[in-house]
Amino acid sequence: MTLADAGPLVALIDADETDHEVCRFALAGLRPPLLTTWPAFTEAMYLLSRAGGRAGQDALWRLLLTGRLDIADLSRSALERSSRLMAKYADLPMDLADATLVALAEERGLRKVFTLDRDFRIYRIHGRQRFEIIPG
Repeated sequence: MTLADAGPLVALIDADETDHEVCRFALAGLRPPLLTTWPAFTEAMYLLSRAGGRAGQDALWRLLLTGRLDIADLSRSALERSSRLMAKYADLPMDLADATLVALAEERGLRKVFTLDRDFRIYRIHGRQRFEIIPG
């Protein structure tokens, strides 16, 4: 399963985004569903509202409601880990969406992340293992 950050979700939907075609091509090589967190989904909704309004938001809802995107429930330990990660990476700073994706990756043993965020090149799973970033 592949984790999905907000950036590629927005780029997939908004054809005016610089990385639209790169993300569409990368998505073709991924097995659905993509997995995200509520903070990343919320961030994508916000960015789409600014980029294209309701039509973009509706497209994101369709990804979720058709099963091509799933939102993970975060356990108490994942929430606690998210807090610790934001403190650890405060110099970047790490936002809530990124923290929950890293915590979810650790909890579920996931390495692949669909992201345009360069910070995922710095983040480590359990402080040691690098993410496999898509598109690479």
